[in-house]
Amino acid sequence: MSHSSDLIASDIEAYLHQHENKDLLRLLTCGSVDDGKSTLIGRLLFDTKLIFEDHLSSLHKDNARVGNAGESLDLALLVDGLQSEREQGITIDVAYRYFSTEKRKFIIADCPGHEQYTRNMATGASNCELAIVMVDARKGLLTQTRRHSYIVSKLGIRHVVVAINKMDLVDFDETVFENIKAEYQAMATQLGIKDVQYVPISALDGDNVVSASKSMPWYKGLPMMGMLEAVEISRDQNLELMRFPVQYVNRPNLDFRGYCGTLASGILRKGDEVMALPSGQTSTVTSIVTYDGELDAVAPNNAVTVTLADEIDISRGDMITHADTAPELTDHLSASLVWMAQDALKTGRDYDFKFASHSLTGHVTKVNHKIDINTFEELSSDALALNEIGVVDLHLNAPVAADNYASVKKTGAFIIIDRLTNITIAAGMVEALHTQKEAKATRQYTDAEIALNRYIRENFPEWEAKSVE
Repeated sequence: MSHSSDLIASDIEAYLHQHENKDLLRLLTCGSVDDGKSTLIGRLLFDTKLIFEDHLSSLHKDNARVGNAGESLDLALLVDGLQSEREQGITIDVAYRYFSTEKRKFIIADCPGHEQYTRNMATGASNCELAIVMVDARKGLLTQTRRHSYIVSKLGIRHVVVAINKMDLVDFDETVFENIKAEYQAMATQLGIKDVQYVPISALDGDNVVSASKSMPWYKGLPMMGMLEAVEISRDQNLELMRFPVQYVNRPNLDFRGYCGTLASGILRKGDEVMALPSGQTSTVTSIVTYDGELDAVAPNNAVTVTLADEIDISRGDMITHADTAPELTDHLSASLVWMAQDALKTGRDYDFKFASHSLTGHVTKVNHKIDINTFEELSSDALALNEIGVVDLHLNAPVAADNYASVKKTGAFIIIDRLTNITIAAGMVEALHTQKEAKATRQYTDAEIALNRYIRENFPEWEAKSVE
């Protein structure tokens, strides 16, 4: 069925060992509606021979009923699984597909192109390392192309492949490709996206998807699959700042107490001196336990159980970190938000916040600005509506250990949850952490308030009131 079928037939253990040690790339397709995102994924699966025969047979039946490719096979049906998606010929939910080649394993997310499903796209992109931005060669860059590219830059996705699709409908014209390339490069420079590659394709016919196209001899670069196999992602992870959010305290008996979680960044080693936040207590790592046994060290994105030399107070939501590189504890911060709810953001209203495994309450004190997706201008606003993106100031009811999102994604990201419906209403990325002194400086007290504070401190010291002067 696939490139490894011979190895599977002859030595299944060798195949499994080879597959387990392949590098994994998480990527997404994004862009405007009808740019061909689902068709591209279907073509990747089809041309790499990663579709089972029964699935292919079912695809032929669905193609006769709801296909949109005429007499050709509508490969988008491989990805659009919801009945409403197939009937409308659009993507609504984020669809994930898994495949591999000789060189690498892939998890690919097909994100919706319609503006009303921008929140789905942001969710699908949150764990990806590379984005394929689809552009219709006939239409060029559209509003949703810009919106998705902005979200890609905000989410810190460092690698972008711009697939200029439907080249067959513009007679494989090199000038069309070069014009769109120049326009997108100007936008990418403005957004700070540095690693951008461009490839002209026809997803429907397979030109430059897996194999080089005979219809575009003027294009000398790699086909898309070659780009995906060659992109280097090992340097993207932050290995300097060790962050271990505690998800669960494992206490199966009186002789064992371990802290379970997934290492967000950095390297954790046996014998490391560590600090628990927010308590500030310190200890030493005595063991790193996994299902396969103990490890001497662990890299990011691995789920482990950590034991410490001292029985210090650590619970779910706490963070274990190296003492010399510990993050700031703060209850005031600035963040970018992608608003996902029908009801607009209300400043001053209490919401639930979740940073990694730490849950707490807080509110938005101020909307600094929202972003005009067409021009990327900062517009003054006091609210955010559905699918709008803006920068806000937050006040939390307790200090949280967090990082700037640009430094550590896992501990710089958070979600906002409606306290009544328990629905996720926003995705956030920390832009800046404000110390207590900075937060205090933002409040301007009147002379009367200062005098009242001084009177209380002098006459009622047992109240332990803090000075506002």
